Amino acid sequence: MRWLAGPVGRAASTRSPLFDAIRGAAARVTTPLLPDDYLQLANPLWSARELRGRIVEVRRETEDSATLVVRPGWGFDFDYRPGQYVGIGVGVEGRWHWRSYSLTSVPRRNDKLISIAVKAMPDGFLSGHLVDGLPAGTVVRLAAPAGNFQLPEPPPRRVLFLTAGSGITPVIAMLRSLDRHREMPDVAHVHSAPRPVDVMFADELDDYSRRYHGERPDEGRYRLHVQLTRSTGQFTPADLDATFPDWRTRETWACGPAALLDTIEVFWAANGLRDRLHTERFELSRADVSGRGGTVEFGVSDRSTTVDGATTLLEAGEAIGVRMPFGCRMGICQTCVVPLAAGHVTDLRSGRQHAAGELIQTCVCSPAGDCRLDL
Repeated sequence: MRWLAGPVGRAASTRSPLFDAIRGAAARVTTPLLPDDYLQLANPLWSARELRGRIVEVRRETEDSATLVVRPGWGFDFDYRPGQYVGIGVGVEGRWHWRSYSLTSVPRRNDKLISIAVKAMPDGFLSGHLVDGLPAGTVVRLAAPAGNFQLPEPPPRRVLFLTAGSGITPVIAMLRSLDRHREMPDVAHVHSAPRPVDVMFADELDDYSRRYHGERPDEGRYRLHVQLTRSTGQFTPADLDATFPDWRTRETWACGPAALLDTIEVFWAANGLRDRLHTERFELSRADVSGRGGTVEFGVSDRSTTVDGATTLLEAGEAIGVRMPFGCRMGICQTCVVPLAAGHVTDLRSGRQHAAGELIQTCVCSPAGDCRLDL
């Protein structure tokens, strides 16, 4: 009976052996079409081969950011943790474009909805499309929630959040979860934005400040300092002695631009507190390397493309329709690791070169001459 229960696809999981058996049997009797092909005619979200979702609402947060509410289809894991991210794939002009965004929703099985918040970047093709051009009703592809940027259970008694711009998105999920479960500890929060109108979730943060203002930290306390960079300058870690003098006694979670996080990491290490700092990066920190570029051949897909030395192997494959495994897209989660079948590639973070036979991360490596991946 093993042939009956064999999975048709592994991109989504129903967690039901009985369903897998029925689906496997149906796949054998409906070949060359799969059960998914018929199910999708009834509902595009019914797929066991890949995770999908439908955009329910696009809600503006600031003039250049928006919250996207998504209803996931079969197989989505609603047991994610606040602070984790999810991959989203959007079809634009015949191509699927993928990015990962922090989940801003609190895990709830009842309403079956998730949300992300996206800030349109000046050079971000997909982020601008998500904010300004994605209508409700659009069907998107999803990758499973992942990431280690999360609070422990129970949360620490004293917490410091350092955020800037869209770096507030994983932290707002943490705050929403703490508020929902009435577990708010003593929280100090520094958030940087250019102007008051650029502060994402401003009303919600003000509401936390009003409701959690008690003199007794053990009853929950939330104190917010907004650094308006156009009028008061950039935030630096040295400012903490004046803003929150007790910052050294707090467990810290920081998310924002790479330059800010680099400064924070150096400052925490200099104070002997590196083990009390948790960071989440939205950008790939690239070394000053000059990649050669070259032709990337994808053996299994029978496709190839020629790219420059600044284009990652992941980006090269996605641009020509090759299904590539990925997660964080910054070389952290190891989801994209594959063997290099032939040629050489360069790690854009360190400049280190990898040769055929080595395991590489496609999201942070670019071709150093012609190379081949068996994807």
